[in-house]
Amino acid sequence: MSSVPGLPVETEPPERVGVLVLGAGLAGCAALLAAAEAGRYALLLEKTGEIGGSTVKSAGLSAFAGSDEQAEQGIADSVGLLRKDLVEVGRRRNDPALVDLYCEHQLATYRWLKEHGVRYGEIHAASGQSAPRSHPADTTRMLELLLRAAGELGARIMLNAPADRLLHDGGRVTGVRLADGREILADAVVVATGGFSMNPDLLATFAPQMEHALRQGGAGNQGDGLKMAMALGAGVRDTPYIKGTYGHFHVEHPDEDGTGILAVYKGAIAVNREGRRFVDESRNYKEIGDAALAQPGVTTWQVFDARTMALANDEVPIYEFAGRERAGMLLRADTIAGLEAEIGLPEGSLRRTVADYNAAIASGREDAFGRVHLSGGVGERTPIDQPPFYAHPSGTVVLATYCGLTVDTRMRVLDWWGEPIARLYAAGEITGGFHGAGYMTGTSIGKSGVFGRIAGRNAAGEESELQW
Repeated sequence: MSSVPGLPVETEPPERVGVLVLGAGLAGCAALLAAAEAGRYALLLEKTGEIGGSTVKSAGLSAFAGSDEQAEQGIADSVGLLRKDLVEVGRRRNDPALVDLYCEHQLATYRWLKEHGVRYGEIHAASGQSAPRSHPADTTRMLELLLRAAGELGARIMLNAPADRLLHDGGRVTGVRLADGREILADAVVVATGGFSMNPDLLATFAPQMEHALRQGGAGNQGDGLKMAMALGAGVRDTPYIKGTYGHFHVEHPDEDGTGILAVYKGAIAVNREGRRFVDESRNYKEIGDAALAQPGVTTWQVFDARTMALANDEVPIYEFAGRERAGMLLRADTIAGLEAEIGLPEGSLRRTVADYNAAIASGREDAFGRVHLSGGVGERTPIDQPPFYAHPSGTVVLATYCGLTVDTRMRVLDWWGEPIARLYAAGEITGGFHGAGYMTGTSIGKSGVFGRIAGRNAAGEESELQW
């Protein structure tokens, strides 16, 4: 979008503000509103001409435990189970303090977002969740609501305003210099510029294993904030764990919204060019993405039947199977043999694979890959036996990088020695430490809201000589 409903858009930068926020994804918008609610004059700078970043390209799922929607659907969940899942999915490489911080504040942030008008739909189970806790929301609408509320409190935004450097007086961060040379002074700066999924040089440096992956994300996700903070000595973490996301359409397509689909979590299997399965499809979709990249030719197929198609949900992009069929992104046949021919797999290969999979389900045993559930520990497998049958050509895409700046529980950016860089905060995809070595669905949007709010509130608490 080129306009920001309800929030005044500035064309000339003020000389000085209280809290300066960089990046208009959820983390930045949450930080802006939190700072404004704390009584500070807050300004948000967005590099591009539109708000949203990777937030509006995501599936729009937030991971909350203990929500009203879960209670209405009879879903049993708890903060303790949420924490257990986060730690286990992250292979205990997470910063436990950040995991605890998320768990402590996630429900309050959920209620804060709802108070500002955010609405959540039907809760789904997804990767890494022991209980269904993926809360879908219209992310564009979410950002508009937060920005409108911030604008009513005096906050402002500037579009097409890329920051070039963080200003530092030798003792603390004092503001930013824009790419055109103009400077804006601030009592505190919150960096929420996202990751670097769109920067091939940084990907080659930090994630050479993603060489053959597709690339998506916000247009501005070039790692600008990361580089600006690193220039001041900021530490980084979790870079070895950058992974791609499975389920993206295998080539560029006008109807691919960037999220891909995960039919595997509703009953599909994934097969390679040899017509063979290659992974336990209930695993984290980042791990499935890694396994897919290792297959011959990279492209794989999610194969499913009418039973899984009936579970399509056009309100949740990763489960928008019917929408993909309408867009011509699925292959279809009345028999498995016919689907095998449509894909171009070796004769008999897919028939053998599906027969073996169905036989394991019928016998009640785990299959050769150890699959016993649909997604994580949730959902019972179903045979692939109800025509028509479908195949989605699926690749692995780098949508987000889930690593970055080292932060403490106040969202202060830390240097390589673990000391805060004074007056510099960060939130969202640009930060590391929270996810560790894995990723649970809903925690990218979730942490952007939770940690963005904390960063904005704490940045607003910095001492100021100015009256706002």
